[in-house]
Amino acid sequence: MTDDVTTGLIRALVENLSGADKEWQALSMVLDFAGGKFSGTHGYAYSDDGSIAAVASHPYYAKAAVNAYLDSYYKPGDPLPAAILVQFDRTSRQYEVTFEDTDATRWQVTPANIDSMGEQLRPSFE
Repeated sequence: MTDDVTTGLIRALVENLSGADKEWQALSMVLDFAGGKFSGTHGYAYSDDGSIAAVASHPYYAKAAVNAYLDSYYKPGDPLPAAILVQFDRTSRQYEVTFEDTDATRWQVTPANIDSMGEQLRPSFE
């Protein structure tokens, strides 16, 4: 079941993606959970030419898939993670999902890291 909800999560993020060139190769998307509920997304799309574009998926349209994914890991009333990082390679179809349970700032973009965060989050499935 986890594979089905993970596929649904990635599909919802991709189908509601804004800010990316149509030819993007890989994606890193951070799901934010403010106040114990899903509150938004931010991330990067990576193209074959090396370019990186800041992207987001509209939380309203991704919410059902995010909730289905969370329901496969958490029981009702369990505390949700602070953030989740979803990384996906479009060609190889490889993906990785990383949970951050406590540090909501782990993948936050700030003026101090705005120039490096795109590379920090770049998927690497080696």
